[in-house]
Amino acid sequence: MRWIADTLIAFTLLIVGVAACDSDPEPLPVLNKRVEVEGQMQPQRIPEFTFINQDSQLVTRETFAGKAYVADFFFTSCPTICPIMTRNMLKIYRQFEEEERLLLLSHTIDPGRDSVGQLHRYAENIGVSSGKWHFVTGQKDSLYAIADDYFNVVVEDPTLPGGYDHSGRLVLIDTAGHIRAYCNGTNDEEVQQFIKDIQRLLHEMENSEPAGS
Repeated sequence: MRWIADTLIAFTLLIVGVAACDSDPEPLPVLNKRVEVEGQMQPQRIPEFTFINQDSQLVTRETFAGKAYVADFFFTSCPTICPIMTRNMLKIYRQFEEEERLLLLSHTIDPGRDSVGQLHRYAENIGVSSGKWHFVTGQKDSLYAIADDYFNVVVEDPTLPGGYDHSGRLVLIDTAGHIRAYCNGTNDEEVQQFIKDIQRLLHEMENSEPAGS
């Protein structure tokens, strides 16, 4: 009978080990392109930026110091993919509303029509806080240039509904300015996996915090 008991103990230890592995997932990869810095290949960071949000406040990379954030590109009059993207961003907003280490950042690609006032009305209509979710506008060239850094494509095309062709990616950025995950913001299944990726990054951040911090 002892071999049965030993087998049960070994099985129990295996299950505990698997559970421990599941509770401590591998870190997400760093997805940015790598560039040479002082003779070493390092991942690029999201570059410095200065935009203005729906409450007329400046939003820069310092706004996200010590925090992760989810970024996307949209416009308030978009008749195609943006309403679906906003719906999925709202899922993320609501799930992590009390999580101080995560913010959201939506860049308009139509700064001519999306004034600060228009962005303010848009945020009010969907019921979100500017302290958690920044809707930003700025110089058109700056908005379009930084879209590429977030793995998004933005092109003006007057033949399309709304006048723009743009990818609908939601992108997860860590505290170092590195892209750690992204998804198609119009695909519910991908967004659910993306939410799990956010949780993984927050877990990674928690484990990297110094003891007693």
